[in-house]
Amino acid sequence: MLLYKPYNVLCQFTGEPPTLRDFITVPNVYPAGRLDRDSEGLLVLTSDGALQHRLTDPCHEHPRTYWAQVEGAPTREAIAALSSGIRISDKRGSFYTRPAAVSLLNEPELLPRDPPVRFRKSIPTAWLELTLTEGRNRQIRRMTAAVGFPTLRLIRVATGRLTLAGLSPGQWRELTTEELGNLRPVFS
Repeated sequence: MLLYKPYNVLCQFTGEPPTLRDFITVPNVYPAGRLDRDSEGLLVLTSDGALQHRLTDPCHEHPRTYWAQVEGAPTREAIAALSSGIRISDKRGSFYTRPAAVSLLNEPELLPRDPPVRFRKSIPTAWLELTLTEGRNRQIRRMTAAVGFPTLRLIRVATGRLTLAGLSPGQWRELTTEELGNLRPVFS
C-alpha cells in the first residue's frame, strides 16, 4: 500500500502519537524505508519481507525522488556538488554520497504544511528535485546543509515509478495490479 505520510508523524506503529497507527488500520504491514518525523510524503507499506528488503537495501539502487525546499538560492556549483556526490559525516564516520540527479524545481503546488515553514523576508527559498539511490539517515538534509542551503521542507514524491498522485497527507491506497506487476519483475 502507499501512504502520504504527513509532517510530524512518527514512521512506525508504536511510540508517542502521532504514528502510522493513526492512519493505517491494516494489520501486519510495515514501512519499506523511513521518513523522519519532520519529513513528509510517499511511504510504501508491505507485508512482503523480500520486497521490503529490496526497496530499502542500498545495493539494489532503487530510486527515490524528493522535493526539498531550501533556504537561499542554490548556485550551479552547489547543484553540481550535490549531483556528483559530497562528503558528509554520521556516527560511523564520513562518507561520500552516491551521485544523484539534482535540479532546480519551480515551486510545486502543495497543501500548506501545519505548522508552516518559517518565513524570513530577507532570505529567499528555492525548491530542488533530488533522486537518490541510497537512503542514509537524514541524508538530503545533511547534503543540502553541507553545500550551504539548509532544507526547510522535505517531501518524498516517488519511489521508483510509484508516486503521490491522487493522495493527500494522511491518505493511503492499495497498489494497483499494474503497479504490483511493475514492482515484481524488478525484484525477482
